[in-house]
Amino acid sequence: MKSQRVVVLGGAGFVGSHLCERLLDDGAAGVVSVDNYITGAESNVAHLRGRAGFEVVKQDITEGLSVDGPVNYVFNMASPASPIDYAKLPLETMRVGSVGTENGLKLAKAKGAVFLQASTSEVYGDPHVHPQREDYWGNVNPIGPRACYDEAKRYAEALTMVYARSYGVQTRIVRIFNTYGPRMRLNDGRVVPAFVGQALRGEDFTVFGEGTQTRSFCYVRDLVDGLVRLALSDEIEPVNIGNPREMTMLEFAEAVRAAAGGGGRIIHKPLPKDDPKQRRPDISRARQLLGWEPRVPLEEGLRETIAWFRSVAGTGAIP
Repeated sequence: MKSQRVVVLGGAGFVGSHLCERLLDDGAAGVVSVDNYITGAESNVAHLRGRAGFEVVKQDITEGLSVDGPVNYVFNMASPASPIDYAKLPLETMRVGSVGTENGLKLAKAKGAVFLQASTSEVYGDPHVHPQREDYWGNVNPIGPRACYDEAKRYAEALTMVYARSYGVQTRIVRIFNTYGPRMRLNDGRVVPAFVGQALRGEDFTVFGEGTQTRSFCYVRDLVDGLVRLALSDEIEPVNIGNPREMTMLEFAEAVRAAAGGGGRIIHKPLPKDDPKQRRPDISRARQLLGWEPRVPLEEGLRETIAWFRSVAGTGAIP
C-alpha cells in the first residue's frame, strides 16, 4: 500500500480503525476514514489524528459519497456487525448493505479504484456444510431476526459482482469469520466482549443453549493482514478469512477464564433463533491465493484484548 491513497468506509469501527492504522504503517500516501459513528467511535481513530495523510470524514454513505482527489483503493467495512446493533438498527443495516455499498462501488468506478467488500461468514447461515467453503451457497432464513444483516451482506456480494461484470470495476470480496481484539465495544453483544466483561467483573458466564455450538476466533491483526493481501491480489471470487481453530462456547468460556484469571459459573440461557450451530472456515483458498493464515494464538490474542479492556476501564473510557 506504499504511496497509495485509500478510502476506508466504516473507518472508525473496530476492524476499520485497525485497517486504517495498518495502511498508514505500510506507507499509504493517504487514508480517508469515512464513518457516521452509528456504531463506530471517534476514539478508535483519535490516536491516528495528526499522522501524515490521515483524514477523517463524518458521512453517512447511504446519503451519498464524494471524495476529492485520486483514490486507489476503497475498503467497504461499513455496517453494524453485532446482533445487538442490527437488532436495534435493522433498516440502517439493510440500507448500508445496499445503498451504501453501491455508493462505495460508484466511487471506485469513478476513481478507477479497487473495491474490497467486507462480507461475513453469516452469508452461510446455519450451515449444512462443515467447515464452510466459499463454494457453499448457505442456509439462510430470509425472514428471520438475523436476516437484515445476513441478506444485506448477501445482496452486497451480488452487487459487487454486478459492478465487476458489468462495469469492469476491480472488486474483491472477503468473508470475515469471528474476529476479536482491542477496540471492541464491551456491550456490543458478541461473545468475546461479553465473556471478557463478565470475567473482569467476576460475574457468571452467560452461555446460550447447551454451549456445544462452535465458533472460531481470529485476532484482528491477522484479519487485517488478510484484508490487505486480498486487496493487493487479483482474486475476484470470495475468500474466507478466519481462524480454523474451532471451539465450543464452553471451551471458549474456559479459555477466557484462564486468560483473565477470573469469572464465575456457567449460566445457560435459551439459544437465540437462527443462531448457527457450527462455524469454522475452510481457508484453503486464502492459503493458496494469498499466502495467508492466522499467526496469533488465541491465548496471546486474549491476553492483549483483556489488557486493553482493563486499560480503558481504568480511564472510564470503555466504548
